[in-house]
Amino acid sequence: MKRTLQKGFTLIELMIVVAIIGILAAVALPAYSDYMKKAKISELVLALSAFKNPIQEYLTTNAHLPTVSELGASGTSKYVKSIVYAPTGDTAAGATATDADTATLTAKAQNIGSDVNEQTLTLVGTVSASSLTLAWVCGTNATIPNQYLSAACKRT
Repeated sequence: MKRTLQKGFTLIELMIVVAIIGILAAVALPAYSDYMKKAKISELVLALSAFKNPIQEYLTTNAHLPTVSELGASGTSKYVKSIVYAPTGDTAAGATATDADTATLTAKAQNIGSDVNEQTLTLVGTVSASSLTLAWVCGTNATIPNQYLSAACKRT
């Protein structure tokens, strides 16, 4: 009798490989989706950061925060629907900034995902009247789900 050698894979071996690939894909796709949302949300932080220097320069030059019209805060992109600037304290000409004054920048998300679209991210700058500088932190009133925020902006 002559023995034949098996060449190639059996059907069951191929089915096992396909099942393993399916399990790996089921785990990887949600993780990749979350990663992509985090990357897109970082554009919101970047868009808000673009307004930090003009606000700081105005504060240093004029000793008070700019008004909305003086700053002209507006900006949109593929993932940023709108940016809103809201100063507190006296912004009138000749006013002097106090430690209680804040500059709040809020960005609204778009084209990121159904659970993130129309949600907001906020940066709050608190004035140091003695040095006329702003200390910026992520606002606590962000409506973007915590899982997508950077470590510096996560709510506890």
